[in-house]
Amino acid sequence: MPPFAFDNSYARELPGAYVPWKPTPAPAPRLLYLNEPLADELGLDAAALRGPEGAALFAGNAVPEGAEPIAQAYAGHQFGGFSPQLGDGRALLLGELIDRHGQRRDIAFKGSGRTPFSRGGDGKAAVGPMLREVLVGEAMHALGIPTTRALAVAGTGEPVYRERPLPGAVLTRVAASHLRVGTFQYFASRGDLERLRRLADYTIARHDPGLAGTPQRYLALLRAVARRQAVLIAQWLNVGFIHGVMNTDNMTLSGETIDYGPCAFIEAYDPAAVFSSIDHGGRYAYGNQPGIARWNLARLAETLLPLLADSEDEAAMQHAVAQATEVIDAFPGWFEAALLDGQRRKLGLAGADAADAALAQDWLALLHTQAVDFTLGWRRLADAADGNDAPLRALFAEPAALEPWLARWRARGPHDATAMRRASPWIIPRNHRVEEALAAATNDDDLAPFEQLLDALRRPWDEEAALARYAEPAPAAVTAGYQTFCGT
Repeated sequence: MPPFAFDNSYARELPGAYVPWKPTPAPAPRLLYLNEPLADELGLDAAALRGPEGAALFAGNAVPEGAEPIAQAYAGHQFGGFSPQLGDGRALLLGELIDRHGQRRDIAFKGSGRTPFSRGGDGKAAVGPMLREVLVGEAMHALGIPTTRALAVAGTGEPVYRERPLPGAVLTRVAASHLRVGTFQYFASRGDLERLRRLADYTIARHDPGLAGTPQRYLALLRAVARRQAVLIAQWLNVGFIHGVMNTDNMTLSGETIDYGPCAFIEAYDPAAVFSSIDHGGRYAYGNQPGIARWNLARLAETLLPLLADSEDEAAMQHAVAQATEVIDAFPGWFEAALLDGQRRKLGLAGADAADAALAQDWLALLHTQAVDFTLGWRRLADAADGNDAPLRALFAEPAALEPWLARWRARGPHDATAMRRASPWIIPRNHRVEEALAAATNDDDLAPFEQLLDALRRPWDEEAALARYAEPAPAAVTAGYQTFCGT
């Protein structure tokens, strides 16, 4: 088996934060996908992983030397309700590698069988949801958005039972870490201050080493996490991404997007858009994501209060609350600044003007009232910057409604069309194309549509005739009835 140079700091330094566990062997492992560029980045031998040994490894049948498989413990607020114990119910952290850039990366399974945290579930996963993780994760990576990534997907050769039997699979996921808000909630809810402090120091050492040993390092950690999330959520909104299940156990301390379950991309612009089948009240709607991020960060702040106060004295605790509140209250400003920074690039605006925020907001309002496709609206605006308004006008039911805004935008010029196209993709994971590819893989064991779509998603800026079908919006009737599912 190809060597993995594991260095498992989480297992070594955080006893009590996990349970040692083994993946469930699969009866007939088959490699469905291997991310060769990512394997090379991790210092792995991609050619060796392509063979039967790789299939056995990625299906969980052969644990590589140096791995220490563990099921991580965490709690979480799910749709606003707190669960004091969730944990890896169908995932295992195999270990950590130092990649070619000197960065520590988690290597983890998803769908590798039951663990002590499974809560009655089977711990397994189906081919479709695991390939969705590949498609959306690689699309986000190509778009420059911090994300976990899929290293491999292996078929297990056995069915998993959901609404119907589905072919089983295991995903191998790579992450900067799997530290979550829910990891902190796990120890805070138990009043385990010693382990909470160890967890916070471990997180700082891993993600913000410059803060290690500084006097107010826990407050600085909260601020660093909040700033990362402000930038991340702004990036989501600027490409039309809906996470779908922003529970606190799905918010990372690293600032990476994690868990591509009921996620989707908007087509006709609508801040209230929801596609997740389990989000009945629209809690995690597209436009609600900044507010939910702030809410989640407030839950993280609550866990850190004993560390910020470092004393049970009432005055010390009140001061800690005030310090944490200041960070949480600063989040909307950080988010708005990051959002506007991205919008300026998409609008082709040089420098900064006090009227830019209103210009961007009015553009979005125009897209909303005219039901214009979000991705193509931004892309065709770049054509207008090149002097060709026709493709943009064709997206509007009432092209005349565009004129007043277009005049304001032109007055704010000049606009760099090339730079605008680098900020606004032509290709995103269109929901109907994703479903088309997953259905072929699931129902017909045909990976060709998946591979073709993946190739297109890795080139989001390339406007080529051969890729045109991947840029086309779904018919409105399809989008209106579209639902995504969590895959469990």
